[in-house]
Amino acid sequence: MELRSSLGRARGLGSAKEGVGHWWAQRVTAIALVPLAIWFVCAAISLLGADYSTFQAWISEFGNALLMILTALVLFYHAHLGMQVVIEDYVHGEAARIATLLIVKFVLAALAASCVLAVILVALRS
Repeated sequence: MELRSSLGRARGLGSAKEGVGHWWAQRVTAIALVPLAIWFVCAAISLLGADYSTFQAWISEFGNALLMILTALVLFYHAHLGMQVVIEDYVHGEAARIATLLIVKFVLAALAASCVLAVILVALRS
């Protein structure tokens, strides 16, 4: 028979505060994506039917390149945060969970880096 209280059994199992930072990061990135997504949609609509040289001239402007890079970085970070929660909740088995988290983190980081590199290369080529 165990004589420990519920609190005694729960101690050492993690802090209830450890998820607060993750929760805030998800909310902040979601809020940041609202104006970035509006900007992106407006930019895409304004560039409908444009040729490559028009797009290149547009992306070569500092503000447009900066906003495009910010959109990609915030989007992939937000995706990472959301997928981390889903994986931690639904992937059972420690090894499978860790492997899945690492794969997702690597893939999203590679996609974010490729987006940033693409914007830089297109913006700087004349």
